[in-house]
Amino acid sequence: METRLAVMSIIVENGEMVERLNALLHEYAEFIVGRMGIPYRKRGVSIIAVALDAPQNTIAALSGKIGSLVGVSVKTAYSGVISKE
Repeated sequence: METRLAVMSIIVENGEMVERLNALLHEYAEFIVGRMGIPYRKRGVSIIAVALDAPQNTIAALSGKIGSLVGVSVKTAYSGVISKE
């Protein structure tokens, strides 16, 4: 199975979506290398970075599910590194 390294940048503007976002991240936990969350209280948002090592279609599926949450924005940057496991 080919996997890619990627980083997802997530901005949560709607605090009501945090529980659903965390459930999605938990669902894909086996592919998450690490994550960092920063609550930016001054703006009332949360900024989250998630590092992944997963098949490209898995990364795209997670990104799509996160992007469908109301008040949540996501962008994904892919590395050129491909691993064959």
